[in-house]
Amino acid sequence: MKFPYKKVLVLGNGGAGKSTFASNMGARFSLPVVHLDRLWWLPGWVNRSREEFDGLLAAELAKPVWVMDGNYHRTLSQRLAAADCAVFLDIPAAVCLEGAHARAAQYAGRTRPDMAQGCPERVDAEFEEWILRFEQSVRPAMLGALEGSGKPHFVFSSRPAAYKWLESFQGN
Repeated sequence: MKFPYKKVLVLGNGGAGKSTFASNMGARFSLPVVHLDRLWWLPGWVNRSREEFDGLLAAELAKPVWVMDGNYHRTLSQRLAAADCAVFLDIPAAVCLEGAHARAAQYAGRTRPDMAQGCPERVDAEFEEWILRFEQSVRPAMLGALEGSGKPHFVFSSRPAAYKWLESFQGN
């Protein structure tokens, strides 16, 4: 079956594999990939103003096709309204923490491809704590937003399950 979606959100905990999954989806279906981390961060881990971020986000949402990864809960309802569907990588926190540390080791001292330039990869105590708290503090609201959106959404509790779903569609 042909992939029926042109605007897809990819959501999940830090270290869940959102950016990698979004990049794979984009490559498989010839969809441009928007990494929200690239829109939010400036070199040196300085964040943009909300106004500037919102302007950049609005420009991306107005485009006819995209895969967009990142949580940024403040803008989730806006992004869901523009999306055709959402994928939630509902990966256990311990697995996400392992993923974040593996990514930090892979890109030690360098900026990963889905991040803004000048932001070398790191996992600090604050990020670890956010990952560990995600299931209690972020997940319920995110699932509620997905349910309330009326949009198709797909929740996967493992990376292999998500990729099996992705591979069930005919690639370009």
